[in-house]
Amino acid sequence: MKLFADTANVEELEALVPLGIIDGVTTNPSLLAKAAADPRAVLKRICDVVGGPVSAEVVATDAAGMVREGRELAAIDPHVVVKVPFGKPGVRACRELTEDGIRVNVTLIFSAAQALLAAKVGATFVSPFVGRLDDVATPGMDLITQIVDIFQNFPLSTEVLVASTRGPMHIVEAARLGADVCTCPPKVIDALFNHPLTDIGLERFLADWARARQPVG
Repeated sequence: MKLFADTANVEELEALVPLGIIDGVTTNPSLLAKAAADPRAVLKRICDVVGGPVSAEVVATDAAGMVREGRELAAIDPHVVVKVPFGKPGVRACRELTEDGIRVNVTLIFSAAQALLAAKVGATFVSPFVGRLDDVATPGMDLITQIVDIFQNFPLSTEVLVASTRGPMHIVEAARLGADVCTCPPKVIDALFNHPLTDIGLERFLADWARARQPVG
């Protein structure tokens, strides 16, 4: 399963990318606003650092506006994937952009039916939001099961990109269920490295090695 970082913070990416575990990035207008710089310049820098798919979201709400803005975003760098919200305007924009050869990530997916419609118009990625479903007492990972099962029944090239992840277990479950991608905030990715038994084991190894090097007698 591919692992994307959900951030527009270049410094965070410069720390994560050398580890070799980051396959791409997802951003949104809120994340780019926090960068406090020209959004297009930030996106270009992210593309240069990551060298993989970088989702950049439109802010237009009508299909024509989404297509126009999507083309502008795609022109920033070949790694840019245009992100559009699900809905009739978003589905129409996805179809037109994909016909232009532009990759599209359809976001704000909350049902398997929505994911199927986005796949039918050629979405490169569909982004179901598992954490937000959990927030309203609906098991978010059940939606991933449904989408993966449906997509496996047909020759669809659309990838399931699990979004709105809140912790390591979302990532583990996404991998178990066969999702193609999981996008996570850097703090969630950092949490994957942590386990108390690893820390205890390392401390014991180092302590044993220190004792072994002490002079005898």
